[in-house]
Amino acid sequence: MDKDTVLLEHRGNVSFITLNRPDKLNAINTDLRLRACELFDEADAEPASRVVVLRSNGRAFCAGYDLTAESEGDQSWKKDSLVWRDYLHECLQFEMKPLQMKKPVIASVQGYALGGGCELAMFCDLTVCADDAQFGEPEIRFSDAGPAMIMPFIIGHKRARELLYFGDMIDSDTALECNMVNRVVARASLESETIKYAERLALIDPEGLYGAKTALRRGLEICGLYAALNAGVDVLAPMYAATTHSGAKFEEITHEKGLGAALKWRMSQFNR
Repeated sequence: MDKDTVLLEHRGNVSFITLNRPDKLNAINTDLRLRACELFDEADAEPASRVVVLRSNGRAFCAGYDLTAESEGDQSWKKDSLVWRDYLHECLQFEMKPLQMKKPVIASVQGYALGGGCELAMFCDLTVCADDAQFGEPEIRFSDAGPAMIMPFIIGHKRARELLYFGDMIDSDTALECNMVNRVVARASLESETIKYAERLALIDPEGLYGAKTALRRGLEICGLYAALNAGVDVLAPMYAATTHSGAKFEEITHEKGLGAALKWRMSQFNR
C-alpha cells in the first residue's frame, strides 16, 4: 500500500486528513481507499482532537473512482455480479466512514467532487466548499451508479433523481441551495475559512459533539438508512456486470484513445 496517498496531521483540537493524489484529481484507487480507512480510525482515536477535517491536495477534492485502475489487468471479473457486489460493499464502507466516526467530520471541497467523491463529501457531517466547486454523479452516463445512493437523504428525492438520472454537475451556489453544503467561500480563502470553522466547532466539549452526532446517526439508522444503502448495492451490482451500449462504447474508446477521449465523447452528448 502506498501510504502517501492519504496524509494525517494533528493540529491542536483538529485532525486533518488529506487525500494526496493531486495528479489524478484524487481519484479513489485501492491504496487511497484502504489508507483513508486506516487514518479515519486513527483520527477518531486521537485523544487531543475533537473535530476532523477531510480535504485534498491539488485542484480537485475527488474526481470519483479511478477508472484507469479498473481498466488494467484481467477484465474477466467485470462480468461477475457477485464480485461487483463484494467490491461495491467495500467501497460503501469506505465512503460511510465519516458518518460512522465518533467525531464530526468537515469536508473542505475545491474543484471537482464527483461520483464517489461527491458521495464521500455528503457522508461528512458538514461541508465548506470553494466557489469553484462542482458536485455531481456523472457515472450513470457510463451505465454505473452509486455505490452509495445517499443523495436523496441529503437534498430530497426530486432533485436527487434529476441529478442521478441525468448525471449533471452543479456549481457551489446550487449545491448550497440544495443543502448539499453548509458554506461557500472564495477559493483563495478555503483553507483559512475551513480551519476557522473547524476550530470554532472544536470549542464544543467532545462529550457534546459525540452525543449529538450519535443521536443523529441513530435516528438515520432507525429510519432505515443503512438498510437502504446496503440494499442499493445489491440491486446495483448486476448493472455493473451488464454489457450496455454506452458502457461498451465508452470502454472501447478508453482502450483505443484513452480515458480523456472517452469522457469527452460521452459528455458531449449531454451539452444541449
